Amino acid sequence: MKKIKIGYWVATGLLSLLLLMSSGMYVFNNDVITAAYESFGYPTYLIYPLVIAKVSAVVVLLSQKQSSIKEWAYAALFFEFVLAFFAHVMIADGEHMGAVIAMTLLLISYFTGKSLFKASI
Repeated sequence: MKKIKIGYWVATGLLSLLLLMSSGMYVFNNDVITAAYESFGYPTYLIYPLVIAKVSAVVVLLSQKQSSIKEWAYAALFFEFVLAFFAHVMIADGEHMGAVIAMTLLLISYFTGKSLFKASI
C-alpha cells in the first residue's frame, strides 16, 4: 500500500508540475505558443481557456480524494494529451514526447489513485 501511495503522489505531483509549467509557458511565452498554434491550424483564442483548464485540473487533482469532478478532470486531460500527441505527430515537429510523458504520468496517477482510494474507503 505504501508503494502505491508513493507512486500516486509522485505521478500526480509531476503531472501537476508539468501542467503548471505548461500554463506558465502559455502565459509568459505567448508569442511562441501563438506561433505553434497557428502552425497546428488551431485558433489562438484557445490558449487562455486552456491555461484556466490546466490550472483548474491541478487544483482538482491535488484537492479531491475521489469524486466525479476528479474523474472529469482526468478525462479532460486524457483527451488533451491524446490530441496534443496527434497534433505534433501530424505536423512532424518531433515534439510529441511531452504528450507521451504527460499521458504516462496521467495513467499512473489515475490507476494508482483508483486502487489507493478504493482501498481506503
